Amino acid sequence: MSDPSSSGPSSSVAEAIAKAARTAFEQSQLVDVSERDLALRAIREVLEEKKDEVLKANKADMEAAEGLLSQGKLSKSLVSRLDLSRPGKFDAMLQGISDVASLPVPTGQVTFAKEIGPGLDLHRVTCPIGVLLVIFEARPEVVVNIAALAIKSGNAAILKGGKESLRTATILSQLIAEALSKTSIPPTFIQSVSTRSEISSLLAQDRYIDLVMPRGGNELVRSIQNNTRIPVMGHADGICAVYVDQSAVEEKALRVVVESKTDYMAACNAAETLLIHSSLLPTLWPKLASELMKNNVCLRCDPSTLSAIQDIPESSKFVTASTEEDYHTEFLGPTLAVKTVDNVNEAVKHINSHSSHHTDSIITEDEKSMSIWCKGLDSANCYVNASTRFADGTRYGLGTEVGISTGKTHARGPVGLDGLVIYKYMMRSRNDKGSTIADYEKGETRYTHKDLVKSEPPF
Repeated sequence: MSDPSSSGPSSSVAEAIAKAARTAFEQSQLVDVSERDLALRAIREVLEEKKDEVLKANKADMEAAEGLLSQGKLSKSLVSRLDLSRPGKFDAMLQGISDVASLPVPTGQVTFAKEIGPGLDLHRVTCPIGVLLVIFEARPEVVVNIAALAIKSGNAAILKGGKESLRTATILSQLIAEALSKTSIPPTFIQSVSTRSEISSLLAQDRYIDLVMPRGGNELVRSIQNNTRIPVMGHADGICAVYVDQSAVEEKALRVVVESKTDYMAACNAAETLLIHSSLLPTLWPKLASELMKNNVCLRCDPSTLSAIQDIPESSKFVTASTEEDYHTEFLGPTLAVKTVDNVNEAVKHINSHSSHHTDSIITEDEKSMSIWCKGLDSANCYVNASTRFADGTRYGLGTEVGISTGKTHARGPVGLDGLVIYKYMMRSRNDKGSTIADYEKGETRYTHKDLVKSEPPF
């Protein structure tokens, strides 16, 4: 990625895009928040009306991607994410818009209210972040997901999808702009860019852009972090683990482990590592291994787990010895790294040092192990007896999501509406002469710092 301070034609174009987004954002702040839901309904209507055009563009993207797949230039998992014609996927994208529209407006909420002193009130009120730059990989429906969340939360957004989904992302962005042009929200509130050079130049626009949200692998996130002064909320790898504890119930373990790995292997919340309590090597582990192999999952095992299943006939086809690198790898396919541990503390230590802090699940009946797991794990999503595939904004009831944040900024886990707002403090004096600090520090009146009812914002 080029130096963000570089200048040239792409730099002037990027500045114009960023400036338009900032202007649209500032104009939108004076529009009644009810207009946001009207805009979302308009977007859904135009996408329903133009579904055939969208799928035609997506088909062209898929044909190009499949050609690159056959040449070994694209992964199967990436091509899978690109397909918008999969049964239910387009309808789910539309439903996501409606789900977001039905959620409460996240801005204008009072989270702190005090009387600072007689006649002087202070409120902390949620507000939009501003202008978002969201960079993501192949999945074209992310354009709509992010647009819906941005509009509902009052944030302008500039979107950059993967080149593999260029045709689909372009028409989706055009249709969103068309829908917005019929509302009080400026059509430049949601914009898209298509080239890497535009992104490099946009990363220099810290005057207009408030937050960069890269949604992809560690390489993408780190590259962006190293090339911008704008704050970055990273959405990186999904190296998720399931730990089967000593007290695990067989049926729970089989159901949760198999779904976590096989339901959708290209997803960032699919399991990539399986930890087995050493006491289960002769009992539950062979049953788990057999079930995984029935689902064509290749197992990369440490010496203990490898030895315990070497007599299973299918093992010669599906089982190999693991390397240390396997436990740091997001396979995004039919491969699972397996390791033995002696207790829950060892499992937690392994995950904290090897995972991407995304989503991890323990299978156990022991309350103490559950507590150690949820308190000790440094992960955004900590589950007990539940599939890692639950880590999703829609499944959480967030409407949809921008992505999964594994960092430690103001938002973590699936980033929905709440993750796209910050706050401002609003102070109002009701005193006839206004208020100065001298009134409370040098006169007879003193600060009271009384709690007020958190109701409506003062303005």
